[in-house]
This record gives sequence, C-alpha cells and structure tokens, in this order.
Amino acid sequence: MATFAKPENALKRAEELINVGQKQDALQALHDLITSKRYRAWQKTLEKIMFKYVELCVDMRRGRFAKDGLIQYRIVCQQVNVNSLEEVIKHFMHLSTERAEMARSQAQALEEALDVEDLEADKRPEDLMLSYVSGEKGKDRSDRELVTPWFKFLWETYRTVLEILRNNSKLESLYAMTAHRAFQFCKQYKRTTEFRRLCEIIRNHLVNLNKYRDQRDRPDLSAPESLQLYLETRFEQLKVATELELWQEAFRSVEDIHGLMCMVKKTPKPSLMVIYYAKLTEIFWISGSHLYHAYAWLKLFSLQKSFNKNLIQKDLQMIASSVVLAALSVAPYDHARGASHLELENEKECNLRMANLINFSLEPKLENREALSRSALLSELVLKGVMSCVIPEVKDLYNLLEHEFLPLDLATKVQPLLTKISKLGGKLASASSVPEVQLSQYLPTLEKLATLRLLQQVSQVYQTMTIESLSQRIPFFEFSVVEKISVDAVKHKFINMKVDHMKGAVLFGSLDLESDGLRDHLTVLAESLSKARAMIYPPVKKASKIAEILPGLAEVVDKEHKKLLARKIIIEKKKEEQERQLLEMEREEESKRLKLQKITEEAEQKRLALEYEQRKNQRILREIEERELEEAQALLQEAEKRSKKKGKKAIIEGEKVTKQTLMELALSEQLKERQDMEKKLQKLAKQMDYLERAKREEATPLIEAAYQQRLVEEKILHEREQQLEIELSRQRHDGDLQEKRRLARMLDNKRMFQERVMSRRQAEFDRLRQEREERLMQIFQARKQERETKRKMIFFLRSEEEKLNKLREEEEARKHEEAERRRKEEAERKAKLDEIAEKQRQRERELEEKERLRREQLLGRSPDPVTRPSEPLSGPSPDQGIAPPAAAAAAAAQSTGKYVPRFKRSTEGSSAQAPPSDPSRWGSGRRDDRPPADRWRSDDARSFGSGARDEPPRRPFGGSGSGGSSGPTWSSSRRPTRTGS
Repeated sequence: MATFAKPENALKRAEELINVGQKQDALQALHDLITSKRYRAWQKTLEKIMFKYVELCVDMRRGRFAKDGLIQYRIVCQQVNVNSLEEVIKHFMHLSTERAEMARSQAQALEEALDVEDLEADKRPEDLMLSYVSGEKGKDRSDRELVTPWFKFLWETYRTVLEILRNNSKLESLYAMTAHRAFQFCKQYKRTTEFRRLCEIIRNHLVNLNKYRDQRDRPDLSAPESLQLYLETRFEQLKVATELELWQEAFRSVEDIHGLMCMVKKTPKPSLMVIYYAKLTEIFWISGSHLYHAYAWLKLFSLQKSFNKNLIQKDLQMIASSVVLAALSVAPYDHARGASHLELENEKECNLRMANLINFSLEPKLENREALSRSALLSELVLKGVMSCVIPEVKDLYNLLEHEFLPLDLATKVQPLLTKISKLGGKLASASSVPEVQLSQYLPTLEKLATLRLLQQVSQVYQTMTIESLSQRIPFFEFSVVEKISVDAVKHKFINMKVDHMKGAVLFGSLDLESDGLRDHLTVLAESLSKARAMIYPPVKKASKIAEILPGLAEVVDKEHKKLLARKIIIEKKKEEQERQLLEMEREEESKRLKLQKITEEAEQKRLALEYEQRKNQRILREIEERELEEAQALLQEAEKRSKKKGKKAIIEGEKVTKQTLMELALSEQLKERQDMEKKLQKLAKQMDYLERAKREEATPLIEAAYQQRLVEEKILHEREQQLEIELSRQRHDGDLQEKRRLARMLDNKRMFQERVMSRRQAEFDRLRQEREERLMQIFQARKQERETKRKMIFFLRSEEEKLNKLREEEEARKHEEAERRRKEEAERKAKLDEIAEKQRQRERELEEKERLRREQLLGRSPDPVTRPSEPLSGPSPDQGIAPPAAAAAAAAQSTGKYVPRFKRSTEGSSAQAPPSDPSRWGSGRRDDRPPADRWRSDDARSFGSGARDEPPRRPFGGSGSGGSSGPTWSSSRRPTRTGS
C-alpha cells in the first residue's frame, strides 16, 4: 500500500500509470488514498481524485470499487460539502449511461442484445460450452457480449447510487432523480425483472426509514418538499409499471402510494390523484374487477369535475359516459352467493382493502358487500348527477338495460346504440389529465349484460322457447356462447332455465337438480336397451323379466350417479392441487430470491461492520494510551505534592520513573490512607454506639410512666362523652313525643279539608268531561252530515253519467235492432233492481222506526211515532197489486226525492207506491218468501247496522244485483236524513 504526503501526488501517480496502460494499479492507488484514514478532511483535490476514480471504475466496469469509494467519500463530505458528493454521483451516472448507449449503438440490435432474463445472473453452462466448441462466434453472441455487460454495469450503477443516497435528507432530490432514471431505463429496454427489483429496493428503503427513526440526517416525510419527492417517485413507478404491463407490481405501487398518504395523513395534489385513479381503472379492468373499476372511474370523474376548471364539456361527457358504462359492465348478480364462510370473510377483507384504496369510507357495522355493490353504485351515479352529463346514446342504453321491459326487442334496440358507442372515444383535450377514453372496451361486457337482461325478461314471460327463436333474439353471440353465459347465471341463481338439445327448446322456470335430469336420461337409455334386447331375445315370461330388470336398473343409475359425483370431486381436488403447487412454486422462487438477496446484503453488512469495528478498536486503543499517559502524569504530580507536604524526600528520580512504578507508588499511598481512615471510622462508630445505648436506658422508665398516665386520661374522657350522649338522646325523645301530641289534634281537620278538595276537583272533572263529550258529539254530527251530503253529490253525478250513457245507447239502438233489445233488457233489469232497492229501503225504515221507539221508551219519552217528511202517510192497499217495473221505479223516486232518468219514466204508470213490506217477516212462525238475494241483503244490513251507511256509495257488482255488501250500501245512499237521535 503506497502512502502519499499530499493527495495531489496520488492523482499525479494515477495519471502516470494510466498513460503507461496500468489502469488497475492506478485504480488501486486512488482506492488506497480514498479509504485511508489520513485524509478525512474534505478539500478540492479530493473531488478531482473522485472524478478520476469513477472514470477508471466505469472504464474497467468495477462496480464494487466504485461503491466503496463513494461510501468513503460520503463520510468525508456529508457534514462539510454535500454538493461535491452530488456532483461526483452525477458524473458517475453520466459516464455509465454514455458508455451503455455507445455499446448499444455499436451493437445495433436491441432486441437480441437484451434477450436476457436476469442481468444479475451469470453465464449459463450451455453458452460457455457453445463459445468454446464453435470456432466462429455468431453475431448474436458478439452482440450479447458487447451490450449486455454495459447494461449490467449501468443497472449496478443505479443500485449503488440508490443504496448510497438512501435515507439522506440533504440529497433527496438526487435520490428521486436516480430513481426516475432507473425507471426510464427499465421502461426503455423492457427490463421487467430489474423493474421488480428496483421497486422492492425503494420499498425497503422506505420501510427502513420508518423503522430506524433515530438516524442522523434522516428525511422528514412531514415536510412538503420531501413528501412531494417521494410521491412523485411512486407515481412514476406506477406509470412505468402500467406501461410495462406489470399489473401486479402496479397494484403494489398503488398500495405504496396509499400507505405513504396514510403515513403522513396528507392528500396529494388533485393532479396526482387523477393519475392515481386513472391507473387504478386500468389495473382493475385488467384484473376483471369491474366493480372496483367503476368506483375508481367515479372518483376520477368527481376529481375532474371539482378541480379541473379548464375541462371542456365534451371531455366531461366522455368521462361521465365511461363511468356509466363501467358501472353497467358489472355483473348484475352476486358472485359470492353460495360461497363458504372463509371465502365470504376473505371477500369482506378484500372489499375493505379496495374501499380504502379508492378512498371510500365504510361503516364497520354494515356489510361491505352491500356497501360496494352494483345497485349502490348506480344509485350513487344518480345522486351525484353523473347521468345528466353523459351522451344521449349512453343514457338510452342505461334506460333500456335497467328500466325498460322488452323481452323480444331488447337486443335489436341495444345493438345500434352499442355500434354508435364503439365509434366514440379517443384522445381528450390537453386540459384533461386523462389522456384518452376508449368506450369500445366495454362492448363485450355490455353485450353480455344485454344477453342476461333478455334471458331474464324472457324467463318472466315464457316457459318454453325454441333455440332457433332465442338465437334470433340475441344477435351478439352464437348460441354456444349464450349457453355458457346462461350456465354462469343459473349457477348464481340469476335466472332459471334449462336447454333441451334433443327437443331444440329452452325451458324457463323452476328446474330439477342435475342428478334428476341425469336419472331421466339413464332411464330412457335403459328402456331403449331393454327394448332392443327384447327384440333380439324374446323373453319367455315377460312379468318375471321386468321384475329382474328393474332392481338392476336402479343399481346402475345409483352407481353411475356416484361415479359422476366422485369424478367431479376428483377434478376439483386436482384443480386445487394444481393451484396449490403453482402457489408453492411461486413461493419457493420468491423465497430463493429473497434468501439470495438477504445473503448478499448480510455479506455487505458484515464487511462494513468489520471495517467499522477495526476503526473503532484502533480509536479505542489510541484513546486508552493517551488516557494512561495523562493519568501517569497526574499521579506523578500528586506524589510530588504529597511528599512536599509530609516533609519527605521524593523517592522517585525523574529519568528512572516508569508508568508502572508511578502506579504502584500511588496505589500503595492510597492503600495506606484508606487503612488509616478505616481505623478512625471504627473508633468513632464505637463511641456513637455507647452513647446511644446510654440514652435509651435512661429514657425507658420515663416512656412507661407517660403511657400509663395517657391511659387514665383517655378512660375518663370516654366515660364523660358517653354520659353526655345518653342525656342528649333522652331530651330528643321527649321533644318528639310532645310534637306528636300537638299535631294529633289537627288530624280531623286535615281529613275534612282533604275531602272538600277532592269533592271540588271531582265536580270540576265531571263538568269538563261532560263538555268534552258534548263537543265530540257535535263534531261527530257535523262530520256525519258532511259525509251524507258528499254521498248524495256523488250519487247525483253518477246518475247524470248514467243518464248520458243511456241517451247514447238510445241513439245507437235506433240504428241497430240488437242494441235496442239489449237496452230494453238492461232497463228492465235496472227497474227490477230499483224495485228490490225500494223494498230494502222500506225494511230499513221499519227497522229505524222500531229502533227510535225503543230508544224513546228507554229515555222515558212518549212512544208516539214521528212521521218523517219523506215517508208516505199511508201505504197502498193490497188490492192495487205490484206496479210494473218502470212505474215502481218512478214511484220510488218520487217517494225518496231521487232523480229518475227520462228513459225510466212511463206515461202509462201513475204515482204508484212501492208495495209495503210484509209485517209477518219479523214473526217467528211465518216462512220468509223473499228471494235469496233479498234475504241476504237484509241480513247483511242487520249484521252491519249503521256502519254500512258510513261507507261511500258503490254500484251493485255484476249483473244479478246480489253483490254482497254493495247492496245495502247502494240503497242506504238514497235514505233520507234521520231527524231523531
């Protein structure tokens, strides 16, 4: 190892060695100077030496030397001039990139040169054998040998710089720039393996930053500048991951961004959040998570609408249309139906995790499946006004697929809309943060949704449909594709259908189990085979043959069914085993990679720790020697002072004194002083012990006498307090007895006053209750009168309507004889109904009259009946007979004051009265000769009482006039108002 008096001499020596072609010696000389402990103070010459040092490392592709030198230079510059370290690192990366580009331009074959799976892997054995066996190397191998080493060195350069600059607050911008350049390197040359490693390296740096918070020069993530740099690095990582189509790494990048936001509890700028949600839409679409894809689009739309003031209306419509189409692309049924408990729990955790990534807040008490669902998303779109921003084609498509019921024409109306939508989209204006929107990507899912909606609507209308007819209704897919779609829908219980290819039909409705259908097919097959065998070999006894076949057939069916079930189970197990093996292989590869990386990092850490320990041990030894020398000098001075005080002559001669002699002398003096001090302390302790013992012997009888005197005093005090308490209790008891005798004289007055107050309050209560009942009765009567008036008005309007209808029927009857005949029959039937109604009214009047008489008897009034103004003064004589139907209707109308249409009036009939009711009807021995309809109507009136009169009037149901409770209600509307109570 060469030593130089000045750093400039080492630089001159390195240049001389380079000029003679000894670059390795020059590099070693500069390396020895940089790692030497003599030059720990920064100076400008060291910066020049580092520039020359990194140039040599790049020329010779010595990444390990470059890393060691940069680490040592960082120690020198960290607290003095960190900008010098930044310039050296930039120069190092510039040289590495320039040499890699030069090698690439020389090779002129990027794809062949980069056909290496792993830049950190060594040469394969077959390549070595091929290079030695073949006499002439091919162009591919020459390109590989020329370009691949430089790309490998460039990748190692980026890793070295990131490792040196990690967790350094003074070089955060350089760290971010290096990460961006490394991302661009992976993007430009399609290095997916290196990109994954780079993301893992940056992720580990952030983990260590949070883990070791007591480091010096640690970056503060709460600072806005540091947070912005870290977020920009993660967003660049997300962009490159999506461009390289590394979707798993992109999703991990999204999780890194979300974790960083949660860590600092700050939301990035809206422009970065737009990129965040735009990339989330791509990731969820590629992964098939259409629900989360739609929610990400909704958040993206909200951000654009709220913060992007320069967004034009056309771009806003395209983004809103993408949101609606993404929501429609979600399957209309729940895939978790019928899943196990473990799967449901995993789905709940996944929903919560995705909701956190999309920044949707969920209540923990609610089911996350219900919170993030298709129906909730569509409701959210309507509430936030997204539907008002979409283009007309998308709005029409939404209405057709979600609100319209067109089982036969749905596909024909949806197809032209999908054709128009597929032509829309493209790049957006520069004001939009979303580069482009492609609506055509949603066509397959929309066609599938239209097919499912059509099948669902057809299943509600039809029970059976031919396959040919159903295929014509669905122009999007072949029937085989439709059958696959329907199988998934039936599996999740969205529709119920079954395809019968033998009959060429599709059956809708409740279906049997698969085993039942299989049993039917096996039964048909068994019957066919038995028939064929019977034709070939006719049976002797048919009955016995059938008896032999049937038990065997059941066994065959059961065996086949069990075989199919067992085969299904075996297939499922094989699938699970295959998936488990794939997962195990992935885990093993990942563990091997992590193990190798861990071994490399541990070796590096061990080397650095060993160097640190060596430097530490040397520093400790040097400090120990200096401290011993200082202690020896102090002991010498102290010995001289002590010898002067005691008047002794110093024993030590200056030149013959050694460090050991001084220490022995000092120790002997200290030991002698310590022994003298211990003797003095022992003597003093013995004196104090004797003194304390004498004090206690004298104080013991005094303490005992004081204790006995204290007992006597406390006993006298206790007796005095007890006697005082007894006297006070006796006085209180006597006072209470006197108070009781004084208050006992007023007990009768108290009872009288209480009774007087209670009687007055009872009278007041009765008066108020009577007033309330009277007020309620008045309200009841007013409402009853109002209902009666309303019924009459409704009846009058309906009568006028019937009059107009009958006039129209008369006009039509003049033209058509058949209509005339029907009108006459209707008129006769109406007259008969009016006659029956009049009888019913007569019976009700009799009932009311009897009820009034009964009430008057109960109330003590005179039993004289009061003649109603609407009732006739005298009934018709029995010899008048029953009037014709028209005359009876007219007489009934005159007696009740009811309007009678003109076509019911007759010039032949006079003012005929309705026949009086048979008074013997209320007897117990006479038979009731009324028709069944009248008897039922009168019973109904008796059973319901006045409650039927409070209902609104209804016309008799049907054509026979006996319609249940409608009869009494219709007739009671013509009853005059009661005048009695």
